[in-house]
Amino acid sequence: MLGLEKKDWNLLLLVAALVALAPFILNPFPEGSAMAQFNAGYPDLMQRFVIFGIFAIGFNILFGLTGYLSFGHAAFLGVGSYAAIWMMKLLTMNVIPAIILSVIVAGLFSVLVGFVTLRRSGIYFSILTLAFAQMSYSLAYSVLTPITGGETGLQPKVSDPRILDGNLADGATPKANLFGLEMGASFDLGIAGWVFTFNAGYYIAALVMLASFYLAIRIFRSPFGLMMRAVKSNQQRMNYTGLNTRPYTLAAFVISGMYAGLAGGLMVAMDTQAGPERMFWTASGEVVLMTILGGAGSLIGPVLGAGVIKYMENILSKINSDILHSWFAFMPDGMEDFTVAILYPFIGKGWHLTLGILFMLVVIFLPGGLVEGGQRIRAMLGRRKAEDKRSTEPAE
Repeated sequence: MLGLEKKDWNLLLLVAALVALAPFILNPFPEGSAMAQFNAGYPDLMQRFVIFGIFAIGFNILFGLTGYLSFGHAAFLGVGSYAAIWMMKLLTMNVIPAIILSVIVAGLFSVLVGFVTLRRSGIYFSILTLAFAQMSYSLAYSVLTPITGGETGLQPKVSDPRILDGNLADGATPKANLFGLEMGASFDLGIAGWVFTFNAGYYIAALVMLASFYLAIRIFRSPFGLMMRAVKSNQQRMNYTGLNTRPYTLAAFVISGMYAGLAGGLMVAMDTQAGPERMFWTASGEVVLMTILGGAGSLIGPVLGAGVIKYMENILSKINSDILHSWFAFMPDGMEDFTVAILYPFIGKGWHLTLGILFMLVVIFLPGGLVEGGQRIRAMLGRRKAEDKRSTEPAE
């Protein structure tokens, strides 16, 4: 069905179930409880989960399939954001044209960057992509301020033309919408001590993410994907056979850049502003961490990696010493202060330390990322079930 094998179809259904039930899954603790700090089922964070999942899926098409490590993918994220915000300023606040233009512009820009950078491979390719990203950031930050808004960025204004939209009512502000349905529209469902939020923008972004995930599956399973794996395995040997691999690697680079542009357009659709910080080198490094942490070369790995990093960035970073003291208030004073002193460097502003330790552990013990960890657990449970079955069988 839909050109997918049974295992890929099951994987797509699993991802669809996870994103559909995210408001319930991400709010496991009642509101007002001490553990509610770990709830992540609010619209802004759920949107970030799926948007950066798209970003990581696209990056994985380049890095996971071809082995080309780009340190400049944030440039396409930023270019897509600027294209989307200008579409909202000039044409309409409907998110469809903005998203389409963000993909097209990011694709064209990635053709230019890829044509230059793919003349080299290995570390030289990585450095070239990093240089392009930093040049793009500098242009957006200072040189092209009439187009990018410089340090302050851009956002829709009441005075913008928006030739396809009607006049706004007095005192109204322009809001992103999908044929009249505002991205910020939400519905709260209260059950006992729990509050679950269903946000229109999140589910629209989730549908786009599912479509992107489906497309990634088709790419991975296609002859094109097989060619990309051959490039990763031994590109030099392929060149010796007389096969020109550059068109294939350029195609993978452009597809990956278009995914990044799509993520940038969705970021603007959910939060109508764009700034140069989205093109900074740290944003490019973040998507590399997401992909490796989840499992480079796997289908669902980058999505898991994006979820883990965004969860830590938005949840773990908000835990301060006061919250820790409230958790360990049952301890004697000296023991409470000692426990807080031990844990505090790893949370709050020090959440990057925890991320770094987690990343090192994954690279050392789970080279295949979180996906490999899940596979090992499943294999272990499978062996245990087989042993239990053999132990209960009567002896002959």
